[in-house]
Amino acid sequence: MEFKDYYTILGVERTATADDIKGAYRKLARKYHPDVSKEAGAEARFKEIGEAYEVLKDPEKRAAYDQLGTGWRAGQEFTPPPDWAAGFEFAPGRFSTADAAEFSDFFSSLFGNFTRQADVHHSHGEDRHAKIVIPLEDAFHGATRTITLRAPRLDSEGRVVLRDHTLSVRIPKGIRDSQLIRLAGQGAPGSGGASSGDLYLEVHFDPHSVYRVEGHDLSLTLPIAPWEAALGATVKAPTPTGVVEVKIPAGSQSGQKLRLKGRGIPGEPSGDLYLVLDVVVPAADTERAQQLYRTMAQELAFNPRRTLGV
Repeated sequence: MEFKDYYTILGVERTATADDIKGAYRKLARKYHPDVSKEAGAEARFKEIGEAYEVLKDPEKRAAYDQLGTGWRAGQEFTPPPDWAAGFEFAPGRFSTADAAEFSDFFSSLFGNFTRQADVHHSHGEDRHAKIVIPLEDAFHGATRTITLRAPRLDSEGRVVLRDHTLSVRIPKGIRDSQLIRLAGQGAPGSGGASSGDLYLEVHFDPHSVYRVEGHDLSLTLPIAPWEAALGATVKAPTPTGVVEVKIPAGSQSGQKLRLKGRGIPGEPSGDLYLVLDVVVPAADTERAQQLYRTMAQELAFNPRRTLGV
């Protein structure tokens, strides 16, 4: 998808105050409103202006958007980093589901998970949402972690500043990627003595050096030698709960998967661990090794491209 520079769309600097942003929006909205504008493409421009204002008027969305940095230009191909908003507290969006449908894929990719509530006012405090990133190991053992969330607000000059909010959070054993942890009463305070809202933490795993997460299953690439693949062998393989011995069937190929049942993320039922075989060819970096390869080439008469007809 294409990156959208909301500051350029509204014609304001990144240091603009809330009043600057509001004034720019009102001026452009009057100019491009479809009911009055004669400009070509006025309706599309009006929607784009409204989307930019929805982000930049909201201290939380604006602060998170600013974390993407200044290196992006409008129109560039863009994919949001998986943990781009980790640590930010968000209140639900103050617009209806119909309004949200008017926004671009770019907006939805950044804020879709935080804009599911229609514009309904309640006396109790608003629920808030945040993303946190934890090690995969926490899903196997559980943990208690201290996290610091950032809640943006406007200062006296209308500029966005961040306040820190530190919490102790229990990570339950068996937590899944994208699962929510609810912290009752940790959202926005209510009015008139009403109860506070809740804080929902959307959990994501730190990228692991060995394992890949696929729902409640895990996978890893297991290197094997050509003779282990051809003849079969019993080799050692790591799992999150310890090293195990695995039988490699004779005639195995790269890309073949072996399933270790119940070795994935714990739960009811537990996930599985898939070993993706990768046949690794030894380097021909000595005369002896080169001679062995020449012998194989002569005696095996093997053509790996036979199925291609060449």
